[in-house]
Amino acid sequence: MSEFLLPDVGEGLTEAEIVAWKVKVGDTVEINDVIVEIETAKSLVELPSPFEGTVLGLLVPEGETVPVGTPIISIGAEGEAPAPTAPTSTPTEQTESDPYLGMAQKAGLEAGAAEAQVDPADIDLSNPAASGSMEGASLVGRIKAERGPMRRARRGSASPSTVAGGQTQMQVQGAFSPGGAQSDEVMPADESPVPATDQRATQAAPAEALVPAAAQEPGVVRTLAKPPVRKLAKDLGVDLTTLTGSGPSGSITRDDVQGAANGSAPAAATAATAAPAAPAAARGERETREPIKGVRKMMAAAMSQSAFTSPHVTEWITVDVTAAMQLVARLKKRPELRDARVSPLLVLARAVILAMKRTPEINSYWDEAAQEVVYKHYVNLGIAAATPRGLVVPNIKDADALSMTELAAALGELTATAREGRTQPAEMAGGTFTITNVGVFGVDAGTPIINPGESAILCFGAINKRPWVDEETGEIVVRDVTTLALSFDHRHIDGEKGSRFLADVAGMLQDPGTALLF
Repeated sequence: MSEFLLPDVGEGLTEAEIVAWKVKVGDTVEINDVIVEIETAKSLVELPSPFEGTVLGLLVPEGETVPVGTPIISIGAEGEAPAPTAPTSTPTEQTESDPYLGMAQKAGLEAGAAEAQVDPADIDLSNPAASGSMEGASLVGRIKAERGPMRRARRGSASPSTVAGGQTQMQVQGAFSPGGAQSDEVMPADESPVPATDQRATQAAPAEALVPAAAQEPGVVRTLAKPPVRKLAKDLGVDLTTLTGSGPSGSITRDDVQGAANGSAPAAATAATAAPAAPAAARGERETREPIKGVRKMMAAAMSQSAFTSPHVTEWITVDVTAAMQLVARLKKRPELRDARVSPLLVLARAVILAMKRTPEINSYWDEAAQEVVYKHYVNLGIAAATPRGLVVPNIKDADALSMTELAAALGELTATAREGRTQPAEMAGGTFTITNVGVFGVDAGTPIINPGESAILCFGAINKRPWVDEETGEIVVRDVTTLALSFDHRHIDGEKGSRFLADVAGMLQDPGTALLF
């Protein structure tokens, strides 16, 4: 039997949440079969199996967050007994810094084998994970599923440091050996013996409850439900306190929640209706606490670092984009763009790439450690996308080298993947400039925060019909108008450069023909 340890997927992450198991106990898996979906601090990732065999146990339930290196699944031969999830006898001390203490008990080592060492010939040195280290661990099956249990050296000294400790160890070991324990004669204690008396008669009154009386009422007790079930209930708008659980120990199951959402679930027991009415705060929570984890946790750290490190300056411009909207309508009729999603964002992305040629500082970043400004001679164009799990900024690699048709296809694929929550960490790394399109929410503009590792971000507002003064005729006409807001790092991008870049982009949206000048 082999246990698959939660790996570092390549971004230096320290923990991940088990979102959904793709297998169940008893299933047969092959190497590289997808077995579980996890959520890291950056995205959802599907993990392939490094072993082949039968699933003996799922060691971590859905919805639980565990550190890298934690065993999450056991795979072995059919009929083989899985390792116990917790030691049944006196466990070896386990700490957060070393979660693998106690592995000897889990592996079923016999007594007296604490000093046994691992035979180097039994270790597959081609896989660093075979030694318990996740550094450089491979996701593809390097550890042989038929290998016997691995042993870990006992922490600290294997021998007691005192005479009393030696006698205790000898008695414990001898109790499980033929002939029983062998020890010296027990010496009498100096203290006088304490008489054994029955203390039950003196307990005239019941002990004071450790739980407040209000919390002992049936309607106040926290409903039993697993984290995935609670999330499902939250998504469907179902109040768990109104349901009667059909699971073990009265716990709420997915079927209970889905039945309640469809109006077919039984109501909660009404035995407590005769009791006095509960306070309003007990009937419905006035506050809800949601753990900060995954993508949202990473986003919060990145935005805080950027906001308090880079001195932000934001400039605004309102522009007539009627000509750009007419261009979008014409592009949609082109046969080469028939299968692509052509939108104003595509025209803006092209204008941004062209405007960088005149103002390369926009596509650079400030290296504080080296005290240098790094100019990028490529454009990895990031598009900020709001997902149910938080904000992600995937980027189109080498967007400056793509044609209009290729850029349209890349934008469509990027946004679709982001909405599905399938953006991979590599797709969010290495960005050089970001566009955030708040116009899809009907917002005119904003003051965006620069993505770490970049120097500028452009906010694209909503396009609305507005009255506009025609500069040639002086008449008021109805035009398509939008607002652009550029935030840039004022440490190395001064007002003149930021203003020139923003004006160039706005000029190409107002008159797309000026793009030929870049």
